[in-house]
Amino acid sequence: MNSLSPTTFILGSIQQKWSLARISQVRIPLDFDFKCAEIVGSCNGLLCLATLDNVIYLWNPSIRKLKRLPDTCLGKLEPVSLGFAYHSENDDYKVVRISSVPSFAHEIEVYTLSSDSWRRVEISLTNSIILYPNELEPAPFVSGALHWMAPIIDGQCLCSRRSIMSFDVKTETFRELALPNYTGIPYCIALFKGKLAFTTLEKYGCQYSIWVMKKYGVVESWNKLFVVPFQRAPYCLAFTEYGSLLVCYCYSINPMENQEYKFVLIDIETLHEKKDPDIQYPSYVATFMESLVLLDGANLVSY
Repeated sequence: MNSLSPTTFILGSIQQKWSLARISQVRIPLDFDFKCAEIVGSCNGLLCLATLDNVIYLWNPSIRKLKRLPDTCLGKLEPVSLGFAYHSENDDYKVVRISSVPSFAHEIEVYTLSSDSWRRVEISLTNSIILYPNELEPAPFVSGALHWMAPIIDGQCLCSRRSIMSFDVKTETFRELALPNYTGIPYCIALFKGKLAFTTLEKYGCQYSIWVMKKYGVVESWNKLFVVPFQRAPYCLAFTEYGSLLVCYCYSINPMENQEYKFVLIDIETLHEKKDPDIQYPSYVATFMESLVLLDGANLVSY
């Protein structure tokens, strides 16, 4: 997804392993500024978006409907981690919002589309765990659970280990998943060909190591599958359905002028690169499949 203006964005598709093609240019309601929003997640043709002031929307571009969710029921709003998931057993959609502030109790709420309301979830999470938003792409939804990488706080300082916290959308409970025995700097977790992946940075950000959990929930199944070198440090955006890596290089000749961006699709097996000239601005990326999933109820805009 590539925002062209506050009212349009590009819908693209990886049609083959090396074919990143523009499908359409979709307009959005005039009062919604896409440049001030991020993609929380994508499920069955629904996109979940969040603005900088913590307003959350569900959007189905295929049927041209945008729904604003009710306001939070939590006391603290900053900082928050968000996730969007499909609960298959109830044929329902959930948005998870977690306020994670050092030295304070976690505040967790869940929105369900069927009830069009938020409810607070009482879960005991130690204050030493901080959930941060994912850097690479929306919180990975794997095996019925959303995932965030969590540094562990020891006293007043960050301790030596990080972990993954998973949230089961059926039972609405947390579970800790250990990271592999890695070297380098932990960067992010992501979805890689339907499995949970973990990426580390090495050589001043010019090399990425990609770990994949082959059997979900089994710590011993972490495998380092790929090491991807770069000539200069990129900003990674997402893995495609085929396992290719979409990255962005930022070129700033004059800090007072607009920055130039170069987007590249990388085959992490062969390290072959293909530049995408159609993406020109910083973008949020999510897997999307057109559908006719309905949105109704209050605060709904059709356009």
